[in-house]
Amino acid sequence: MVKNASQNRYAAAVAHAIRRRTIVVIVLWAFLLATCVVQLARLQIIDAAEIAQEAQNSRTVTARVQAMRGAIVDTNGKVLAQSVEAYKIYVDQVGAKNFTPTSCTVTRTRSMTDEEYKAKVASRKNSCHSIDGKDVPGKGASAVARILGPVLHQNVQELGGKIAGNTRYVVVAKNVTPSVKRKIDKLHLSGVVGAELISQRVYTNPTLIGSILGGVNEQDEGVTGVEAMQNASLQGVDGVENYQQTNPAYGTAKIPGTEEVKSVATPGGTVKLTIDADVQWYLDKVLKARVDDQKAQWGIGVVQEVKTGKILAIADSNQYAANSTDALTKGSIAMESTFDPGSTGKIITASAVLQEGLHKATDHFTVPYSLEYEGQRYHNALPHPDENLTLAGILYHSYNTGTIMTAYNLSAQKRYDYITKFGLGQPTGINFPGESNGLLMNYKNWDTRTQQTVLFGQGYTVNALQMTNVIAAIANGGVHMGQRLIEQSTDAQGKDTTPTVTKSERVVSSETAATVLNMMENVAEASPDYEIDGYRMAGKSGTAEVPGEDGRLTSIVGDYIVALPADNPQFVISVFLKDARAYYGAATAGPVVKNVAQFLIQKYQIAPSAPRTDAIPITW
Repeated sequence: MVKNASQNRYAAAVAHAIRRRTIVVIVLWAFLLATCVVQLARLQIIDAAEIAQEAQNSRTVTARVQAMRGAIVDTNGKVLAQSVEAYKIYVDQVGAKNFTPTSCTVTRTRSMTDEEYKAKVASRKNSCHSIDGKDVPGKGASAVARILGPVLHQNVQELGGKIAGNTRYVVVAKNVTPSVKRKIDKLHLSGVVGAELISQRVYTNPTLIGSILGGVNEQDEGVTGVEAMQNASLQGVDGVENYQQTNPAYGTAKIPGTEEVKSVATPGGTVKLTIDADVQWYLDKVLKARVDDQKAQWGIGVVQEVKTGKILAIADSNQYAANSTDALTKGSIAMESTFDPGSTGKIITASAVLQEGLHKATDHFTVPYSLEYEGQRYHNALPHPDENLTLAGILYHSYNTGTIMTAYNLSAQKRYDYITKFGLGQPTGINFPGESNGLLMNYKNWDTRTQQTVLFGQGYTVNALQMTNVIAAIANGGVHMGQRLIEQSTDAQGKDTTPTVTKSERVVSSETAATVLNMMENVAEASPDYEIDGYRMAGKSGTAEVPGEDGRLTSIVGDYIVALPADNPQFVISVFLKDARAYYGAATAGPVVKNVAQFLIQKYQIAPSAPRTDAIPITW
């Protein structure tokens, strides 16, 4: 009995100990469970927003919103170049591979009511695919191409080849118009085909000063012409946009409705040219016709406003379309080509001789056909007996020998100084990309012959703008104006970015300029075929031998430059043709000059000239 009682007490003690340990374990597990529950609640409740934000941030994309490029307009505000809304169309090749067109045909079951059937037909129209009212055959990339190709005006087989593949983003069309983009939106291909807003550079009349306007690259940056020259003004300020994208594991794509504009894109400024589009159009027309008629290699024409230096028109016969490959790679003949000016250079010599007081316009000279001077022989274009001419008469006949005789006492340095004062051998100040300054060696490097040939426009080269401005300086009373192609410009912030014009400079006195202009009237009157009734013109022609394709002096540039009207000059018109059939300057370029002069008279309502009463004698 005692033993059993002892055993019972022992068992009771063990059971009690086990119960205690069990209670402890239960309490510990309960505490641990409670801790987990609390931590889980904290994660779910307290950190939920933070975790969600981190997830959102991981899907957030910051993108550039392209700004529209500014416009280029003519002097009257007529748009020459502008950027318009356009789209880049892209395809998800993986989505295209899995694409199955939805039939537009709805099968009506017996249980359908009329209302149910109509509702299903209407619903299907908003998601189905058809071509000319028929279901689209096939599936995958080929089916997408059949639907999309006709809208993009692309060959279906070629488009199918572009779409086939495993890339999530493939561009299949650029510069798509908004109207075409709206048609694509109605194709029900949103899971496969997407569109990105871009800007497209368009030109109102692409061949109107196309090589002067230049063009832009795929990044919408100006690379040639005015587009490059004024790129900083024309470029807008891009905006910034955030949006959410889908999980990359399923192919990244923009989630519609998640766009958040951080900064609005600002369009570029406006560049106003000095070009008058009407004058430019007419000059283009008559110049091209003359080049074709004369079978000339090329032609250049310039119209400049005398008092301001504004270039109203500048044309060359190539007439490349703006932003074309030719405009981007070949440039402008009018800006880049240089040549000897020939006899138009005699205007500089006559001005220098008169300004330095070496001779008067009425001084007498006996001028031979051929002249030997300082061991070199010079002659005129055609044989003639000795002629008794005034200085005005030498310019009238454009004699090389007589020009040398008038400048016997004009030093080489003075010859060089006047050539440079009239703007030759140096920039025009327009700063046009690729513009050539011509070639003028320092007088210290002239050989014996060059010292004389520079007197009659040989031994140095010029571009068309430079030579136009020589005559404009005479027409402007002896003041050489800085030439202008940009009348006004602003940037995206509205800041004035108009280029600085080269400072005007007096090169000869008003008296000298008036005398030379009078002498040039004699020259113009020698070509009555190119005069205009009721209007006096002062002009000078030139015929210069220039290097041909073989590098020898086998080509001819003929030119004619006039100031209109001579008694109150408002415009200078210059025309240059290379290797024209008519050969001599006035005969080559005169018809174009006359046509343009008549156009200017009508457009700007120029008053008729007063009768001429002070003509300088040309003989004695």
